[in-house]
Amino acid sequence: MKRRNFLTLTGAMLAASAAPRLSIAAPGASPSAALTDVANFRAARRFAELPFGRIAYVERGVGPKTALFLHGAPLNSFQWRGAIERLSPYRRCIAPDFMGLGYSEVPAGQSLAASAQADMLAALLDKLGAGTVDIIASDSGGAVAQLFLLRYPQRVRSMMLTNCDIEPHSPPKEIAPVLEMARKGTLADDTAKWLTDKAMARATFGAAVFHNPAQLTDEIIEYYAAPLVSSPLRRTQYHEFHNALSPNPLAGIESQLRRSTVPVRMVWGASDTIFTIADARYLDQLFPRSQGIRAIPEGKLFFQEEFPDIIAEEARKLWQV
Repeated sequence: MKRRNFLTLTGAMLAASAAPRLSIAAPGASPSAALTDVANFRAARRFAELPFGRIAYVERGVGPKTALFLHGAPLNSFQWRGAIERLSPYRRCIAPDFMGLGYSEVPAGQSLAASAQADMLAALLDKLGAGTVDIIASDSGGAVAQLFLLRYPQRVRSMMLTNCDIEPHSPPKEIAPVLEMARKGTLADDTAKWLTDKAMARATFGAAVFHNPAQLTDEIIEYYAAPLVSSPLRRTQYHEFHNALSPNPLAGIESQLRRSTVPVRMVWGASDTIFTIADARYLDQLFPRSQGIRAIPEGKLFFQEEFPDIIAEEARKLWQV
């Protein structure tokens, strides 16, 4: 389910609480601050033993209501560290790593399709004793969120969707080169280059999906990329994750989503060249209880990581807290 993540700068450059408190570095913070950020997040990581495998997650905050954070690809739950820090006083915040991405460990042969990811989330929430959730999702995590809503409607209290798949635009044609690399088995090799040339990673991947690619410190690049290429199995699953994006995992869901009674808010990076503001308008017209759109003019695909204050502000409005 993750795909747009590897865009290239202009569309072609890619190839070139029990848990410890999370310390969140502000956008543009020094490398030492970012290192502390990574170290604290790593220390907070836990694993849930599920039939799907060992699912990595971070949990912060307590209370009767839970927020579930769904990341994009090739990122992991670290994407949401700033929002979690700001929202943990209001919700029990749970941020898992999807199967095939991040630090989750699943056996060979496990389906990595969006539908399987949705079922994994339900099992994880059961394991953690969490019932109804407020979902905040990004990128292909947004596709999983929509499927989760349809499969488990009684478990969704509200949903915030940020730049993500919609039925008419999944997988987006803009990531066709990435999907082709996955099909050929070369995507992991290209991603591994980020670990040896982090300046290149910032100049290509970073510039394509972040307003300020300089915020991708060496430590952050390492935290995102290292698990994806850490073993032959993980490399294979990284490809399988992308291969599972086709055919369209959202095909046929529009009519069902039109009957949803869940309040949904779109918060959209308006500078994203993959999921444009037109996709947000589609969702606004689709959901009967849409709470409208907030556009972030400078936001690209992964603006959520750079502007956690906006995510927290919009979540609190949606949750009415």
